[in-house]
Amino acid sequence: MIHLLSKIGIVTFLCYLTLSCGGGGSEATTPAAPTPPIIDKPVELPVDPFQNIPLQSTIKKVQPMTGIVLWDNHEVWSSSEKEAMSKAISLEFSYISINQIVTDKGVYNWTYLDNKLAKIAARNHQAIFRLYYAYPGRETTVPNYIKNLPSYNETVGESEGLTTSFPDWSHTELQRFTQEFHTKFSERYDNDNRIAFLQVGFGLWGEYHIYDGPNILGQTFPSKTYQKVFLAHLQKTYASLPWSISIDASNIQNTPFNDANVTNIPFGLFDDSFMHQAHSDYNESAWSFFNYNERYKSVPFGGEFSYVETTDQRNVLKPNSGAYGISYEEFAEKFHISYMIGNDTYTNGSNQEQPITRIKEASMASGYQFTITGFAANTTHTKVTIENTGIAPIYYDAFLVINGVRAEKSLKGLLPNTSETLSLETKVELPTVTIVSEHLLPNQTIEFNADL
Repeated sequence: MIHLLSKIGIVTFLCYLTLSCGGGGSEATTPAAPTPPIIDKPVELPVDPFQNIPLQSTIKKVQPMTGIVLWDNHEVWSSSEKEAMSKAISLEFSYISINQIVTDKGVYNWTYLDNKLAKIAARNHQAIFRLYYAYPGRETTVPNYIKNLPSYNETVGESEGLTTSFPDWSHTELQRFTQEFHTKFSERYDNDNRIAFLQVGFGLWGEYHIYDGPNILGQTFPSKTYQKVFLAHLQKTYASLPWSISIDASNIQNTPFNDANVTNIPFGLFDDSFMHQAHSDYNESAWSFFNYNERYKSVPFGGEFSYVETTDQRNVLKPNSGAYGISYEEFAEKFHISYMIGNDTYTNGSNQEQPITRIKEASMASGYQFTITGFAANTTHTKVTIENTGIAPIYYDAFLVINGVRAEKSLKGLLPNTSETLSLETKVELPTVTIVSEHLLPNQTIEFNADL
């Protein structure tokens, strides 16, 4: 009995010590947890916010490498016309006679071409050249050393009612030389900022067709096999200068363009009868053959206004209606046109149809156009949003520069209605904003719009 009570007393005592049970009815509690050591929180630095910066700018000139193109024979204009027209265009066009450069096998004299370039650049314009061998009513521009070879035989026939000579494309020396010529041309001019674009091709005027005259594949027109070799050669040869061929190359009876390996070569396109009355038929199907809505993203499109009817060029720039009810602006936007040859869109004197101011207006509706839509800065950086509000990309590198600091990313290839936000490590208080490109003449500038 005593032994049992002793045990109960011990248990009660231990319970009191450990659980505080019994004794005055106090509630049971647990010992307080040890206080954790104090750790300093990381300091949150104040954010350096971007502040919007006012910016005003307006595009007032035709942008480089865009617009309506005139031939380089400015001697036919009066001095007042020359001055006004110089501001309405940025480009001039000229055919290149190859035999005026190559005097013998391996002998090249570029004086003829350099003189053209010097005169065009002196007017603050850049050149578009087209290389050709056959032209209605003329002898070919094949170098004489090839013509004098006993095994070389040109074809003479009628084209547009005129006696015309056609090259002998069966001859291996003409084939070899044609590739060599482009190699030499590229070595000299591939990075020449006096040249904007190059046009190449076979057939009449280099327009990839012989619609009137002896069209014999492998003789007056190169074989499909050689065309593949030639186009692959140009792809390797020109690293900088964009080159284009006629949309008439869509004719797969004469050309190899049903071969995807050839069609996928990155060449631009030109349309030598742009906006003629039936353009929506043949011409548009030719554009579609080359998937123009994708191709324009990397290569330039251009051409020449139609001469199908004698009044086409004079009427094609009529505001709102063009020659056949659709304006140039509508056509240009649809086909992403950067340039269009229109030498006879302007007629002077009492017969004047399209004034020089209209030519400038049409020029400014062609190609790229940049608009700065956002401009902000903090103490270390400037953030700029720039949009291409034109109808085609710029096809050469161009860079935004703020207070002498150049953005890393080029604007080349920025698509219409697309923006790019650029961050430059520079503080802006009174901003100086420019767009620079190594492919501009010394007095050319790329302008931009801004209303911020």
